[in-house]
Parts: sequence; structure tokens; C-alpha cells
Amino acid sequence: MAGLSPTQRTLAAMREQGRVCGIVEKFNAHVGPFGIRQDFLGFIDIICVDPAQGIVAVQSCGQDWSGHVAKMLGERNENMFAWIKHAPIELWAWRKVKLKRGGKAMRWTPRVGDVRLLENGDLVIEERK
Repeated sequence: MAGLSPTQRTLAAMREQGRVCGIVEKFNAHVGPFGIRQDFLGFIDIICVDPAQGIVAVQSCGQDWSGHVAKMLGERNENMFAWIKHAPIELWAWRKVKLKRGGKAMRWTPRVGDVRLLENGDLVIEERK
């Protein structure tokens, strides 16, 4: 899957898990001199239907895991708080990992985190192991 975007990698991985999914972010060419990508509700790149969890919102990114965690937890996105009360949110970040210690062969691997709403109203992201 060389040359694929993080969103395309996430779609392929989720479809392998039996999820039905689609991209909901869009490109708006009318904003700024070069346009921007706009996430649905300000934080969703992909919406999928999981056989076990139902509807799931997914934020997909490249290697900037910590930047996306900080952004998701730092911004008070009311849409995110409204969504998480009814359906799960996941963060998928993609990075190249060596297949063997000391080897040269690399493979794209997802780092997946589940966004949780605590009883005190704070959001946390728990990385899956």
C-alpha cells in the first residue's frame, strides 16, 4: 500500500475488520489561497458501521499521534462531546515500524486509540495494545 494517504490506509484496515465505512471529510477550494480539508463536525474523517459497536467516528492521521491527541483533548469541540455521549470515537495514526530489530524492512502499522468521556466531563484517549 505504498503511496496511500492515512485515510486510505484506515479505510482498508477497517474494511478488513468487516466494517462498512466512508469518508466524510471534504476539500473546500474556496477557503484561503490553496483551499483546506474540512472534517465533518470538526473532527471526523471517516464514519463506519462496526458489527459490534454500531456507528463509530474515526479521526485518521499520519505519524502525528501526539499532535492529534493534544488537539482532540485541548480544543473544546462541543460536537465531539455531543457525539461521544451516543457513539464511540477512534483515533488512527499510521507510522512505519521495522519488522525486525536491526533490520531494514519496514511496514505501515496503525496506532489506534479510543476516545473516552470520563465522569468528570474530561476526554481521554486510551491507546489499544
